[in-house]
Amino acid sequence: MARYTRRARFGAGIALAATAALALTSCASATDAPASSSETVDAAAATSVEDFGTFADLEAAAKEEGSLNVIALPRDWANYGEILDLFAEKYPEITINEASPDVSSAEEIQAAETNKGLDTAPDVFDLGLTVALQSTDTFAPYKVQTWDEIPDELKEPTGLFVGDYGGYMSIGYDSSKFDAPTELADLLSADYKGAVAINGDPTQAGAAFAAVGLATVQSEGTLDDFQPGIDFFSEMQKAGNLLKVDVTTATIASGETPVVFDWDYLNASHTADNEDWKVVVLDGTGYAGYYNQAINIDAPHPAAARLWQEFLYSDEVQNLWLKGGARPVRMEAMTEAGTIDADLAAALPDAPEETVVPTEEQSTNAGTLLGEKWAAAVQ
Repeated sequence: MARYTRRARFGAGIALAATAALALTSCASATDAPASSSETVDAAAATSVEDFGTFADLEAAAKEEGSLNVIALPRDWANYGEILDLFAEKYPEITINEASPDVSSAEEIQAAETNKGLDTAPDVFDLGLTVALQSTDTFAPYKVQTWDEIPDELKEPTGLFVGDYGGYMSIGYDSSKFDAPTELADLLSADYKGAVAINGDPTQAGAAFAAVGLATVQSEGTLDDFQPGIDFFSEMQKAGNLLKVDVTTATIASGETPVVFDWDYLNASHTADNEDWKVVVLDGTGYAGYYNQAINIDAPHPAAARLWQEFLYSDEVQNLWLKGGARPVRMEAMTEAGTIDADLAAALPDAPEETVVPTEEQSTNAGTLLGEKWAAAVQ
């Protein structure tokens, strides 16, 4: 279930806007004239639905391609299974090819490079911010029809990549074996010997990166320097508490990873299969983040890739993120319009009183530091 982060320019306002968008859930583009539908459309160059003529023309072009290649979309991740099935039901003419569901964001980009020019290359990406920021030359700009309802701070201005769903870093644990941790330091005690895992490698996976970020701010550090978070996990390694196991639904079900740092919506998903699995967002400063959607600039099915983006940012699918326990990026606008599922919104856990989200510069610097220090810290 390892996933990660990236982009071209958000600005320092991302932390405030992302926090506001996430906190809301605890309370409850002009283009050139559209092309004629009779003209041949270069789907790979389309930057909005108007370039196809109409939405129906985009659908027709995608159906003609007949395939959509997705990668790194675990079906138990933020309700992706239901989302994928709905697209298949809505567009039976388009075959969805689901590749490597458990790879990291960084490995998504590697797959695009390895398969460049082949029909097997991914059409679309779902990425953590750090990887997104590092990979903008891999993306094609595109603005969905609901573009104006996405907070500016959560989208790259030209549409190279766009935030879609998010949540808070949390700790999931088997309550039949462990007491709830009340503070970060609890996880260093002998009670958690060989029991604590993070979801991936923080130099590769966004959830793991966020775990180090949470440890940083919970250790009186700031997002300007992730060293306190690295030091925390180094101490955990020395105490014998850190598990170097890739977290999956199976490892949680089997008890192999009984305590897990992960996004709240992912940890919460395991409660359906294990009544003893509990989730806690620690008191104090919380760490929030969004995953980002992007189109491969060399997508073998460019029209289907753009139709997938339109689908993900529709009211229907934004509510499906909510059903999966994640906070959709259009939540504020949908709440104002009355199109949000109010019951699902009300069921979300309360947001931390204080929440941080790394800016572009902080994310980039943290990624560099982790690349230099992480492996030695936990070896």
